Amino acid sequence: MSSSESQMPSEESGEKISKKAAKKEAAKLEKLRRRQEHEEATQKTASMSLEENDEFSSNYGDVTLNELQSTEDPKAGKWREAIEGKKWIDVSDLVEEMAESEVLIRGRVHTNRPVSGKLGFVILRASGSTVQCVVSQSEQNKVGANMVKYLKQLSRESFVDVIGVVVLPKEPLTGTTQQVEIQVRKVYCVNKALAKLPLSVEDAARSEADIEKSLQSGTPAARVNQDTRLNHRVLDIRTPANQAIFRIQCQTENAFREKLLEKSFVGIHTPKLMAGSSEGGSAVFRLEYKGQPACLAQSPQLHKQMAICGDLRRVFEIGPVFRAEDSFTHRHLCEFVGLDVEMEIQKHYSEIMDLVDELFVFIFTSLNEKCKKELEAVAKQYPFEPLKFLPKTLRLTFEEGVQMLKEAGVEIDPLGDLNTESERKLGQLVLEKYNTEFYILHRYPKAVRPFYTMTCADNPLYSNSFDVFIRGEEIISGAQRVHIPEVLEQRAGEYGIDVKTISTYIDSFRYGAPPHGGFGVGLERVVMLFCALNNIRKTSLFPRDPQRLAP
Repeated sequence: MSSSESQMPSEESGEKISKKAAKKEAAKLEKLRRRQEHEEATQKTASMSLEENDEFSSNYGDVTLNELQSTEDPKAGKWREAIEGKKWIDVSDLVEEMAESEVLIRGRVHTNRPVSGKLGFVILRASGSTVQCVVSQSEQNKVGANMVKYLKQLSRESFVDVIGVVVLPKEPLTGTTQQVEIQVRKVYCVNKALAKLPLSVEDAARSEADIEKSLQSGTPAARVNQDTRLNHRVLDIRTPANQAIFRIQCQTENAFREKLLEKSFVGIHTPKLMAGSSEGGSAVFRLEYKGQPACLAQSPQLHKQMAICGDLRRVFEIGPVFRAEDSFTHRHLCEFVGLDVEMEIQKHYSEIMDLVDELFVFIFTSLNEKCKKELEAVAKQYPFEPLKFLPKTLRLTFEEGVQMLKEAGVEIDPLGDLNTESERKLGQLVLEKYNTEFYILHRYPKAVRPFYTMTCADNPLYSNSFDVFIRGEEIISGAQRVHIPEVLEQRAGEYGIDVKTISTYIDSFRYGAPPHGGFGVGLERVVMLFCALNNIRKTSLFPRDPQRLAP
């Protein structure tokens, strides 16, 4: 045996190492499990001891498993008896006009501040809204000292039901969204959170200004970094800003669908498993499909065109899009939600741009009108200026854009593409000259567009295509498509695409196809740029990028 062979680890030693690592990991998990069980047992013992010899013990405590199993028995437990005949009120609906009325609310323990053995304050949070609950020992209100102690031991993020009376505070409240207090009469813990959490929702909700202010005051607040947030996304989503972001995202999608349905578009769903790539290039997730090579769809492009050939005339889709490119940037994801549109063209590809103009002005206006509270919540943590856009969207040709950059001292290849820096610079120039942060740039060079893009009639070096920008960043790509099969085959070959893998797509144009075109946009990118956020991961519920596949 050579010396090099003697130094190589054997399969047996490698197996021992892996077993050792696995054993170590298992021991670690077992230790964590035992600690959690100990915490739960300690909390349960504390709760039980508090209830002993307490004449008001029916007014507080942990909800039992039997009660949580959707039992119909109104006397299954003290919680079930207490809520019988009552309706829950949303924390966000608690207003001054409800003063002196009794309410039943549910929320998470956001903060817990015991003052003494007879007085405590708990702020409850529900979907970003917060209200202060006051528990004060009182024979008249049937609130004993043990109830105060019970609230004191409730961990942050625990789910609780509170029955109490709405009262008006003597001074305006600054730490809650609701300007009323709840005088607690009864409180029941529906589900307890661990005493020690991976991150504090209160810390995760701080703005940079709040953190800087705390540093100057000498009592620095914790800064929660992006990886910690994403590793524990379930907790991070609970911040007011994140609650707002995903409601804004929902409204963006709703407005997109609403306007297109109004204009006689049909919603479709296309396959995400493909025999070949839909865009060309290498940025595809390849996989084996029942013994055949396949990939995940980079866009619904080919199938939405086939839907037009099937006489659906105007279609849209909202669905996942997969890109395998290794883009470690603030605006790229490997999986995102695509908003895609395809439509017949009567005369000119400007008809598609007309739709983009009307559609996105409608979306932006809808967000400003219907998401005022949400936009305020985002701005509180991530300050931003409202998007500037015109009632009639500005259109510039690619050549006009290149000329504007040239006059500003930026040289761009007239037949190349814009890089990130030049896009931002052009956005700045457009804002200064036209007072808008939303505009369309069209007639892109043919060389930088996909194989299925139609060339310009007056200059074969350019194409009937466009990009749309918000705050200097591209959000939409669109174009008139080639619907002539012979031209498609030629163009596909030029782009290195095996024509056999898209034969059904090309064949669909052999049966008669109308002139058509469309566009695609990433939902997360629209929300990111509308709210001027600095990273697209903030607008993806559970982001997938080149380094993240969980949670």
